[in-house]
Amino acid sequence: MSLGFVLTLHSHLPWVLHHGRWPHGSDWICEAALDTYLPLVGALRRLEAEGIAAPITLGITPILAAQLAHPSFREELDTYFAHRFETLAEAPEVPWWEQHLRGLQRIWESIDRNLIGEFRRHAEAGRLELISSAATHGFLPLLGRDESIRFQLLVGRAEHQRHFGELPHGCWVPECAYRPRGPWQPLPSARAVPVRRGIEDHLRFAGFRWFYVDAHLAEAGEASELYGGGTTKPRLGGPRSPYRAYQLGTPVRGRPLHVLVRDPRTTEQVWSRHGGYPGDGRYLEFHKIRYPGGLKLWSVTDTKADLAEKGPYHPDQARLAAGLHARHFASLLEAVSQAARPGDRAIVAPFDTELFGHWWFEGVDFLEALFGELAHGTRIRALSAGAMLDESPPNTTIRLGPGSWGANGDFSMWIGPQTNWTWEMLWPLEERFWDAVPQALDDPGLWPVLEQAARELLLAQSSDWQFIISTGAAGDYATKRFVEHCDALAELLPVLEDPARDRQAALTRAAELAQIDGPFPDLIGAIAAASDVVDP
Repeated sequence: MSLGFVLTLHSHLPWVLHHGRWPHGSDWICEAALDTYLPLVGALRRLEAEGIAAPITLGITPILAAQLAHPSFREELDTYFAHRFETLAEAPEVPWWEQHLRGLQRIWESIDRNLIGEFRRHAEAGRLELISSAATHGFLPLLGRDESIRFQLLVGRAEHQRHFGELPHGCWVPECAYRPRGPWQPLPSARAVPVRRGIEDHLRFAGFRWFYVDAHLAEAGEASELYGGGTTKPRLGGPRSPYRAYQLGTPVRGRPLHVLVRDPRTTEQVWSRHGGYPGDGRYLEFHKIRYPGGLKLWSVTDTKADLAEKGPYHPDQARLAAGLHARHFASLLEAVSQAARPGDRAIVAPFDTELFGHWWFEGVDFLEALFGELAHGTRIRALSAGAMLDESPPNTTIRLGPGSWGANGDFSMWIGPQTNWTWEMLWPLEERFWDAVPQALDDPGLWPVLEQAARELLLAQSSDWQFIISTGAAGDYATKRFVEHCDALAELLPVLEDPARDRQAALTRAAELAQIDGPFPDLIGAIAAASDVVDP
């Protein structure tokens, strides 16, 4: 039998607009646009012109969409382009770098400086399937109130519709983190809750139809350390196949919730720098950078080599390697397909979008070549996640264990000795916010304060802050950002708790904060919906 191939790209960055530029701030999103999003647009346009299908399932988190659509982002990227060209003028002559940047600038201008509109165009033409996520990529299993989980998902779905014109069916649950129904007390300092709803209950409530999990959650493979080096080859020793979708629990009001399982074998081949394609010596070295200017001019050469031993980069050799690796990957998909068991339907391969182009410079070239290989040289059929589920509705029910796709397969990247303090700061603020919501909803004059408090809560809940602190890179910036949003929320809460306080001062402060942290323009409906549920 022949399996389908579902490539899913998850695109996300935390809210960085108006919070610095370099080394931490808006340069992050400009780098992602220059390294990944614009090259991806170029590849999609070339494939479209050639009549080659590339039905990628593309996830764009609501907080990333809010930034890509923001006028400030367009200005920041124009400035970033100008800076890169200045860098080229001051560097040794590197013709290929200038050609590359000129090409990206032409793409940027050809789409009217509107990445969201371009991705929407491909989706409306049926060439992409767009999916959503939680509003600010909150780590859902650790949020202290069920209202917070519902709010993240409701805002995520509504924002997707606002940007892309239709409600999403699929959800990228942040970090593929799942927790079933049951008792909850992740730290001794947390309020113990005898029974909390499982993440699936909130997904159903928000209207999502399917989501992704890592293989070990479905007992289809062992946990993989997707966020670092030294990964071990996964075993497919579990009782369930990763090559089929499952139904989670029983349908509610006739609506099933489906689970797609990450395939360890194929994703490790692409993801791992040491055992996968990105470690090929011909590719551009990510870590060696020329200063001043920040140009990358060296090849990987050898993954074990010191940076001083890196050799020169040859773009033609790297493009050739990307084509050869695409052919190899297509043959790997064929091999997996030939070994499929009865009932297997598709190879689901999810990745962070930014792997392609940013971390692995030639990654978008690889994807473009891969879809060419699949169109002309194999029996593997590429299709979107939604199309796969429509063609082969799951008929097997599954129960999931807790976990994530992070290091160790658990929650330890987000809660542990380095980050426990963040939760101990956030949970009491969550309690105060949701306890104040019913009264605040009855007072429309305070809605601007309520909405800005909700924004600060959402921004404080971003899983990025704990992740960055745990990895040690830019930890000071992540700490500062997290504390700032918590402090802003704490500043607004008193008037929501006691409307007799100085309302005008609170309204003025909320307006000031909204100038800096103003994603998601209309939150009152989602706040009301998230709070209007009787807990189990």
